[in-house]
Amino acid sequence: MYIAAHLIGMTLGVVALPAQDEEGCLFDFLTCLFPLPGTDEHGLKIQTAAAAAGISPEEFCDRVSAEFRELFAQADISYTHFIRTTELRHRQAVECFWAALQDGGWLYQADYEGWYCTAEESFLAASQVTESVDAQGSKQMVSIESGHQVHWTREKNYMFQLSKFQEPLQRWLWENKGAITPEPYYQQVLQGLEGDLPDLSVSRDRTRLHWGIPVPGDSTQTIYVWVDALVNYLTVVGYPEKHGAWWPAVCHIVGKDILKFHAIYWPALLMAAGLEPPQRIWVHSHWTAEGQKMSKSLGNVVDPKECFRHYTVDGFRYFLLRQGVPERDCDYYDEKVVKLLNSELADALGGLLNRCTAFALNPRGAYPLFSETCFPRDVEIPNRSGKALTEDYKLVSSVESLPVTVSTSFDRFQIYKALESITECVRQTNGFVQRHRPWKLRREDPAEREWQETILHVALECLRVYGLLLQPVVPAMADKLLSRLGVSPTERSLKDLDFLPRYHGRRCPFEGRKLGPDPGLLFPRLEKNLKPVNRIE
Repeated sequence: MYIAAHLIGMTLGVVALPAQDEEGCLFDFLTCLFPLPGTDEHGLKIQTAAAAAGISPEEFCDRVSAEFRELFAQADISYTHFIRTTELRHRQAVECFWAALQDGGWLYQADYEGWYCTAEESFLAASQVTESVDAQGSKQMVSIESGHQVHWTREKNYMFQLSKFQEPLQRWLWENKGAITPEPYYQQVLQGLEGDLPDLSVSRDRTRLHWGIPVPGDSTQTIYVWVDALVNYLTVVGYPEKHGAWWPAVCHIVGKDILKFHAIYWPALLMAAGLEPPQRIWVHSHWTAEGQKMSKSLGNVVDPKECFRHYTVDGFRYFLLRQGVPERDCDYYDEKVVKLLNSELADALGGLLNRCTAFALNPRGAYPLFSETCFPRDVEIPNRSGKALTEDYKLVSSVESLPVTVSTSFDRFQIYKALESITECVRQTNGFVQRHRPWKLRREDPAEREWQETILHVALECLRVYGLLLQPVVPAMADKLLSRLGVSPTERSLKDLDFLPRYHGRRCPFEGRKLGPDPGLLFPRLEKNLKPVNRIE
């Protein structure tokens, strides 16, 4: 979700609430959470873009918000609520939050001047800007970090006493080492708090910025868009009456480019309003395109809808989550997508399923039987009368520990590591099947048929676990896999992850059950010379 948003050049803030009841579900998308995305719709940037498009800000926001919700639907992404900052409930929450700041004595009025960046909706210090020459040869001042143009602005604003929160912010981070993850971003924020922390301008002159929430009691001022936008995290949990049921047990998922707003401004504002900072702020990096920063002016912004068409929704979801590393920027290019999906989904996982459910190996079309004689358990070294080898026991051990490994990686926002773990187990399972070559065994021989069925039983049990764990990442493909194994929709939750029960002397509910219909290829191989997906112009 967060990566798809950046692929079309916009940033979405997300508040994720820890699931209170996980019974009957495996994982919600992103770490067993109730995701609450939304669109920040106020500010000078929106006002300017709407004017350039020749439409009202309201119409512009309706279009953009609808595009995101359509994208989420196409990407098979579910959410509990979708918050828009133009909603009445949000305006009421912002006004209440502003009143809390004002009542606490944290706001004052003062003349303010400085370099203002419309694209970033932020004032920048002199040390953050530099002179540059545009394509026409004209000199202009730009943000050093982003390259966006800045303009000198002077006006009377409401100021928030951010400087008073330098020590409280540092203390909060020292006492909560996991408040910001990954760790490099935690260190970045700590370092940012070592220098001066000037007071923050939290309003704009309404003659310049009319598209926003007016300051209560002062029609000449508009509330700064980042104060407005950040309060949406409170809005969705019922602030100011009902937020106590959730707050502060929430997690924010944000891009590295808006870390300052979420890890410095927002916690300070919350403290001033008498609230605790969020439980955790998860930070992710960005995608580049063939080594370059994505930019509409360069024409290299990847269109996710085209990617869905070329690689399928599940294929593109898998690629983004498999290759997306939060700690550093990741590079996108089409050949990488094709190579990864062919290798891990089409060949390794799809090939394993097709091979182990093929009529030639499983003419009865049923979940094979398991033989304790062929695959004994209560021995440190495989029994001589058994057929299983040391490597086979290593496979069983790996798959048994896989659910905990995957869950831990998800909890740490390291989805790529969860998928690495699954991929490694898939590789081991293919090695197990290749090692014993069940297609070489003669079914007319009772002993060989017993061993053949045991091989297939172990392989299908592995596949069942992979299918269950992959549901949050590739839901359609996981459904296809589990349906092929005869696993009903009511048998796909965390409590159904009991791997290889017959090996442990327990009954297996799937043993002997008829397999589901053959769906064909689990994931069709992609052409190596597939044309690059269209870019957003």
